[in-house]
Amino acid sequence: MKAGKASTTASGVDAQRPKLAVSYEHNKSFPALLERLDLSVLLSTYQAGRVVSVGSHNGKLQLGFSHFDQAMGLCRTPSGIAVGCRYVVWTLPASREIAPSIKPEGAYDIAFLARSCHQSGPVRGHDLAWGNGRLWLVNTLFNGLVTVEGNWSFVPQWQPPFISGWAAGDRCHLNGLALKEDGSAPAFVTALGETDTEHGWRENKANGGCLIHVPSGEVVLRGLSMPHSPRLYQDQLYVLDSGHGALLRVDPKSGEHNTVAHLPGFTRGLDFFAGYAFVGLSQIRETAVFGGLPIGERHQELKCGLAVVNLSNGSIDGLLWFQSGIEETFAVAVLPGWHNPAVIGPDTSTDASQTIWLVPQM
Repeated sequence: MKAGKASTTASGVDAQRPKLAVSYEHNKSFPALLERLDLSVLLSTYQAGRVVSVGSHNGKLQLGFSHFDQAMGLCRTPSGIAVGCRYVVWTLPASREIAPSIKPEGAYDIAFLARSCHQSGPVRGHDLAWGNGRLWLVNTLFNGLVTVEGNWSFVPQWQPPFISGWAAGDRCHLNGLALKEDGSAPAFVTALGETDTEHGWRENKANGGCLIHVPSGEVVLRGLSMPHSPRLYQDQLYVLDSGHGALLRVDPKSGEHNTVAHLPGFTRGLDFFAGYAFVGLSQIRETAVFGGLPIGERHQELKCGLAVVNLSNGSIDGLLWFQSGIEETFAVAVLPGWHNPAVIGPDTSTDASQTIWLVPQM
């Protein structure tokens, strides 16, 4: 075999394999909106253990489901995507060349192929983000930001000032990470409580959440209900006030904020493109974690799926929701320029998917 340009080969064998039984609906404008914006979307769900690809082909919505054990954090990288799971972080390089060969042939325009993983251990990792040449992970079990690199399980980088040290035990439920818009460094994080005792955040989960400025360690905003997914977009700071089912716009200096939109779900997972916010929606379980939240009053109305919010007026211009099979979403990643991605995970037998071989050119 010669080094250099790679050749690609795809092969698939249909067999009787377990599949995830999912039914879903969407509003009339959703597929057309994806095509007009020239993009597709990836969602992760730890409850169903899947990465869901949401795209379009020949004017019709296309959904794919790839198995990843307790999939949570999800982000774009320079070479493809990364997916955080129960024990590992998977790296999936992108391939434009092989995508058209994946069956049904001609349906896909980009493929993401699971090729390697980093063993982090069960750190209950939440948000993933690529910044300054490194993969950042919110290490919820150890209450801090870490990087995924080398032979280490993780490399400690930062903790909130109210956390006393690096030890296992979820004390504040650190969960969300916003990088600076240029991707150079972490800028903001969310936590469900300012506590330094294990599970202490649970005592005031309905309004004990906070938004923290990473460089200074200062709390920008308090009184949030289980906040997630802080993001910077077009010089604006956004955060999901999940327990209220809301998308907020925040002044990072004063902490003043306004509600961009109220949504029909527990909001978690956020990305932006072309003046739109792509927001993940979840139903809530009646457990010690989700019980007592303000959004619980609307329990019967909540949906699991994806909402596309127009930032100029707060309208929900696109909505996809799952009726069965998936009850929670975690992360959302927009893929501009790609209409229908194929995600080939590490467990093709569970996915009833195709086996893909990548080999150098002979």
